[in-house]
Amino acid sequence: MPPRTFSGWASAALVVFCWLALATALDQTLLFDIAIRDMIHSWAGPPLTSAMRAVTWLGEPDALALLMIVAAWWMVKAGRRRDAFWLAIATLGALAISELLKLVFHRARPAAFFGYVDPSTYSFPSGHATVSCCFYGLLAAFLTARMKSHAVRIALWIGSAALVLAIGFSRIYLGVHYASDVVGGYALGIFWVVVARKVSFRAGIE
Repeated sequence: MPPRTFSGWASAALVVFCWLALATALDQTLLFDIAIRDMIHSWAGPPLTSAMRAVTWLGEPDALALLMIVAAWWMVKAGRRRDAFWLAIATLGALAISELLKLVFHRARPAAFFGYVDPSTYSFPSGHATVSCCFYGLLAAFLTARMKSHAVRIALWIGSAALVLAIGFSRIYLGVHYASDVVGGYALGIFWVVVARKVSFRAGIE
């Protein structure tokens, strides 16, 4: 990906995040958030709730830590130690930034649905959206960097994007985030992925 493309994606994501952060701080997203929350809640049913609980787990720190260990082990075994290093550093960085921004914006979470335990942290931005976007996005980037099959590369990117979107949707469905939290998390995650990927290029990952 050319440097200008890198910069374009990073700039666009940062603008979206800053706009949402300001709108959230001014309570300008609440009507939209409640409308989306009520609409998604109207689709609720036991099978979908069970599926969303499983999907949301894939964005939990313990799940990501387990997947990180597996991915790092495979990368090291394949002689891609720097890939493993950057994946770990970028994911931990995304987690730290999202948790710090939660404290900055101090947005209270909505009430959770379906008996789901209310998280103890604040709401904006969604850590699940931010960190899953970073981890699964960078994992797809590193895995596809040396692949010759165009079809497999596309399939991996589509699968990664679908999983990240499903994790964000699950947070709204379970009631622990507003839609603006999730979109803000995606914007922050995309910005962080682009920055981490650019740094990895300069560090000689390829």
